[in-house]
Amino acid sequence: MNDSTKIHRQYGLWDSPISPVSIAQSTNFSDVFWDQDGATIWREQRSDRGCIVIQSTDGQAVRDLNSELSVRAKVGYGGGDFCVGQGYVYFVEAESGRIFRQPLTHGTAQPITPAFGQFSSPTLSPNGQWLLFIHTYEGEDCIGVTDSQGDRWPHILIAGDDFYMQPSWHPSGESVSWISWRHPNMPWDGTFLHFGKLRIKNDGLPILDSENVLAGGENTSIFQPEFSPDGAYLAYVSDTSGWWQIYVYDFKSKIHRQLTDESAEHGLPAWVQGLRTYSISPDSKHIFFIRNQMGVNSLWKVSVESGDSEPIPLPNIYTELRQIAISRQGEQIALLASGTRIPQRVITYSPKNGVRVLARSRDEALAPSSYSGSQTITWPGMDGQEVHGLFYEPHNSTLQSRSKPPLIVNIHGGPTGHRIAGFNIQAQFFTSRGYAYLEVNYRGSTGYGRSYRDALKGKWGIFDVQDAVSGAKYLVKSSKVDNKRMVIMGGSAGGFTVLKALEDFPGFFKAGICLYGVANQFTLVADTHKFESHYSDTLLGVLPEASDVYYERSPIFHADKIQDPVAIFQGEDDKVVPRSQSDEIVSSLQKRGVPHEYHLYSGEGHGFRKTETIAHFYQTVEKFLKQYVIYT
Repeated sequence: MNDSTKIHRQYGLWDSPISPVSIAQSTNFSDVFWDQDGATIWREQRSDRGCIVIQSTDGQAVRDLNSELSVRAKVGYGGGDFCVGQGYVYFVEAESGRIFRQPLTHGTAQPITPAFGQFSSPTLSPNGQWLLFIHTYEGEDCIGVTDSQGDRWPHILIAGDDFYMQPSWHPSGESVSWISWRHPNMPWDGTFLHFGKLRIKNDGLPILDSENVLAGGENTSIFQPEFSPDGAYLAYVSDTSGWWQIYVYDFKSKIHRQLTDESAEHGLPAWVQGLRTYSISPDSKHIFFIRNQMGVNSLWKVSVESGDSEPIPLPNIYTELRQIAISRQGEQIALLASGTRIPQRVITYSPKNGVRVLARSRDEALAPSSYSGSQTITWPGMDGQEVHGLFYEPHNSTLQSRSKPPLIVNIHGGPTGHRIAGFNIQAQFFTSRGYAYLEVNYRGSTGYGRSYRDALKGKWGIFDVQDAVSGAKYLVKSSKVDNKRMVIMGGSAGGFTVLKALEDFPGFFKAGICLYGVANQFTLVADTHKFESHYSDTLLGVLPEASDVYYERSPIFHADKIQDPVAIFQGEDDKVVPRSQSDEIVSSLQKRGVPHEYHLYSGEGHGFRKTETIAHFYQTVEKFLKQYVIYT
């Protein structure tokens, strides 16, 4: 339908084909692997349940591994939910936190670890005999090992540091590598790459015989160590150059070589276990990797010998790529992929067969042209420095308006996170209703090099807020949006930015939407989980010396400045930002009669998973915006 035949209706009141229920019923994919025989296995998040799905090599219909046990690891923010090998899946069961073993063909799941603490990142040895894992119990983390059938009591293999991630086996099974780091660092601040040799104890379980640090440090972030299939080198990602680049360490020459050198990211902030941005070819000659430039992903391969890189010709509709895995049967690549107009899919790619879609996160009843495409934009911050983001214009196949649209300014969490130009159903929910939508990759975000990422250190609550406001001003100046109908929205650290923006720039935004936002920086440090217990040391400063900064950057102490309507959403079981944070803000709003809504969800934690919660959230937000932004 061209513009001349579209119906005119006020922005924000467009009829949308994207309903709150349809968002809530979407499937999310978190990981994908190959078994040795070429079967493809992935994890789907269905409401609050994680399920393993299998596509066998015979091309028959996909099937669930089982219908009883939910698959989800809970070390830190999760991830590292399962691994595959020798015809078995090893997965972490959500309720008990134990590792289970189940055949890919037929048979029931059996626990192979005891029920204490939380397990993550099961990693099978090349011969299928041993299983490495990450374990946390009573605040102590370690890498443990057990036999793959669960006949022996597991024991600690490596301990002593505060955190561990990404254990990897040498193909001989006689050596391992891993990542560790210590407080107050986060994994994107400084980590250590370890290499250790094993020997077998009398009872048959491996123990660490020797170890040494190969790379990294307190100010260098290392990510995803992986041995080549021929055992000749160890690949890893390091940001020592200022960007996350791919390196290899040659065991024979004992030399580290940098393979990528573009001003682009080849790693990720390790918020969760089990992340992968590259995979090594079966012959060890090439590394296939995901490159992130200005929020857009592309697929490449590099020759380990020459260092020459070339792009892989995936269709350009795919602009967000995750969890790359290469089949041992040949250069077949599995990925989680999406585009700004293509919902997330599980796909495989090979030079011979091109792209094959194995699973879709949504029904894809809507044509790609029904969605708004994102635009990468850059604007000057309040101090003149560059700020980056993704902008979506209002888009509806049957409706249009003559005025300027209202704007949703969305702030990602973290704050060390970022938004990629992949499918963003939240953006589509709003743009299809007549809102413009801005994703702010404020200073402190990843994807733009280490100096951009580090810019927020000591400046949390300043640059994130200023960059959100300057982004909105930039769109107003560009005549893209209505300056009288702008909304700021965000969750977690993004929710903190929402509250701070409403306090520091009262009246600039028409309303705010805050999801489990940080309100009290003092109690956040005291009450949050181990992973982030020292995160604020770099973002704000070390207590008690920095107590004045914590006071100044705690929205609860300045809540009397909030005068604009705000909707607050909180999980009752949130362990990262406890409900007391939202309760304090709501109490202030109630006392002063500031228009607000407060929605507390039972059984939800930090981020909402239940279908009914997600549907209610979007239904409520739409009504809230109509009342306080569109109709006023």
